[in-house]
Amino acid sequence: MSYAVTARTVRSATTEDVPGISRALGLAFWDDPLYRWLFPDTMTRRARTTRFHALFAGFAYVPDGTVDVVEERVESPPRPVVRGAAWWDAPGHEAESRPSFLLRSLPHLAGLVGLSRLPGVSRYFARVGEARPAEPHWYLAAIGADPVVQGTGVGSALMRTGLERADADGLPVFLETMSPDNLPFYERHGFRVTKVMDETGTPTAYSMLRPAAS
Repeated sequence: MSYAVTARTVRSATTEDVPGISRALGLAFWDDPLYRWLFPDTMTRRARTTRFHALFAGFAYVPDGTVDVVEERVESPPRPVVRGAAWWDAPGHEAESRPSFLLRSLPHLAGLVGLSRLPGVSRYFARVGEARPAEPHWYLAAIGADPVVQGTGVGSALMRTGLERADADGLPVFLETMSPDNLPFYERHGFRVTKVMDETGTPTAYSMLRPAAS
């Protein structure tokens, strides 16, 4: 199905955007190596990936982080549609470490990945997080676009918005990706791989850093 688009804007997210954010990122990431590992059942993976992003957007990043969305106005029927989103943590801030997020999300996460797998999943993310730099930095937790608009500049618009904030602060930006297919996109925006975590049985994690603007 095609849509007639009348306008596209980048703006800060509100709680009303959580369904749109989770839908866009669920579609963007359902076949990503991380989510293939988290949710191996192909029949339920897309729905679980969408719910996963709803938890993190609704309980962590929208209330406690910095979230940008790309919104399109479509004509048929006339309505706004969230096509992509980016989640950021400001320097010294970790939305996922807030007690309120942990208390609210853990029961849901256990249901999504399975209670028996939850400790292993937690250990994996803890190991990945060890690569974060000690110096102050902006952290890009997630960025993605609905596949219907991939290749049309949605991801780049989101990235530029976040990088402009970091440049205004004179700070570097750090991220992780589990998909080697994403590396060229990040490299075009100045990121370079600083560490590769490749352990048997878990997705390979690429840590990337974009230095502070000179």
